[in-house]
Amino acid sequence: MRLKNLKITNPELIRLIRFLREAAKENEASIWKTVAENLAKPRRKRIAVNVSRINRYTKDGDEVVVPGKVLGAGLITHPVKVAALDFSDRARQKIIKAKGKCLPIPELIKANPKGSNVKIIR
Repeated sequence: MRLKNLKITNPELIRLIRFLREAAKENEASIWKTVAENLAKPRRKRIAVNVSRINRYTKDGDEVVVPGKVLGAGLITHPVKVAALDFSDRARQKIIKAKGKCLPIPELIKANPKGSNVKIIR
């Protein structure tokens, strides 16, 4: 999938997709390529994940990447490090209240370039 054929006009999103693809090649980590492909989809197909889903599929101390937006419906009961394209205000409050962290995706890549033990939540 090439960026030239896409109708993405958000320059920050284009930079992020390129950064993810470069990180995938440099670190031989296919997880970042998968995240880039999900972010390159049209906006209507982009993922929106509720906090309750993150709570359901993670355990204490997990690292999670959401190739889309995290929404605030539901509860989270344990600390989780979540990287996403965007967070709703309510989701950010709930994750921080559970002693978790909300990160932009590039920050997670810098902390864990190989993507080991990182889960993609869709």
